Amino acid sequence: MNFLEELRWRGMLHDVMPGTEEQLQKEMTLGYVGFDPTADSLHIGNLVPIMLLMHFQRAGHKPIALVGGATGMVGDPSGKSNERNMLDLDALNHNLSCQKKQLERFLDFDCGENSAEIVNNYDWFKDISFLDFIRDVGKHITVNYMMAKDSVKKRLEGNGMSFTEFSYQLVQGYDFYHLWKERNCLIQFGGSDQWGNIVTGTELIRKKGAGQAFACTATLITKADGSKFGKSEGGNVWIDAKKTSPYKFYQYWLNASDEDAVKYIRIFTLKDQATIQAIEAEHNEAPNLRVLQKALAEDITLRVHGEEALEMALRASNILFGKSTSEDLKLIGEDDFLSIFEGVPQAEISRDLLSSGLGIIDALSAESGFLSSNGEARRALKENSISVNKTKVSDTYVLSGDDLLSNRYILLQRGKKSYCILKLV
Repeated sequence: MNFLEELRWRGMLHDVMPGTEEQLQKEMTLGYVGFDPTADSLHIGNLVPIMLLMHFQRAGHKPIALVGGATGMVGDPSGKSNERNMLDLDALNHNLSCQKKQLERFLDFDCGENSAEIVNNYDWFKDISFLDFIRDVGKHITVNYMMAKDSVKKRLEGNGMSFTEFSYQLVQGYDFYHLWKERNCLIQFGGSDQWGNIVTGTELIRKKGAGQAFACTATLITKADGSKFGKSEGGNVWIDAKKTSPYKFYQYWLNASDEDAVKYIRIFTLKDQATIQAIEAEHNEAPNLRVLQKALAEDITLRVHGEEALEMALRASNILFGKSTSEDLKLIGEDDFLSIFEGVPQAEISRDLLSSGLGIIDALSAESGFLSSNGEARRALKENSISVNKTKVSDTYVLSGDDLLSNRYILLQRGKKSYCILKLV
């Protein structure tokens, strides 16, 4: 597999330094991406550099994921309008540990010569003094060179930036120099906003080490509607299932526009060109079936969360949008249940009330306020429009402990779209 050609047809390649392709064709090459440990989970914005490393490894090269224990203490100003809060070492180490486990889901760490590795730049920065760094590293990069970078110019035009953030590109540049010198790592990857930081590394390698190294960046993803990729109403779409449930994760991709899904299926799946084109052709015959979005959502949810979580996400989606039963509801967990019915009104009732049997008319009106009166409840029941946990019921139905979901919820429904959740307290 030709690595750069793979990136080109997938629409991922933004810029590449001359000589990179020749180096990759010549021999197995080490390349790395840096990950910022400012949170205890990666998010889907991080999937682009992860996919770069996956394609790099599949092309026969050796990927290194650098987790920034040192750079995380400084903070990358690229794409930021304000300086970020500093994290202490304990918080950084916790975040690094969580991110390492996530990276292991994507890269092969046991495939012989080109097995992936994870390194932490704190390991080589912790013993370097400030004076040593500015003498041995800082003297090779001019202030004029650093000031010319977009990440610096944009901040200076706005709120300004501290010396700490100004020095970030030097610190990242030294990472590249260290990996080049100690491991013969010749390529650094990143998003297009990282180009300035990356070439600072190649410049340091040229000046301090009299060597040559290369840079390769991916296109930053934009959404067709102008909103930010990777954001939902609740904020970032995280890889950690506790932060973003597999159901919500699946729904994010499923809800992509046709225009975005065409890009995403190339960038975020490993499907080959012919397979993707066949999926697109099938989608175009009946866009309302969302074949393209379903293929994308299933592929990426499976890779990030596993088969069991994907099945749960599919079952949860079917509950909301398809035909389902109370048994389907009982098979999903509490988090998924609450995710599916997020925003649905909840009414608290006493567990004692349920233990003695609660008639459906009282449950619909007096106890929940879901319907305005007993009369309205009787009319709805007579119309056969009332369901308990997705199962139609009559006016003689009595709620009991057998109706509980996750031992605390009961789902009331009128018609197709009107819901209320009874929550036992």
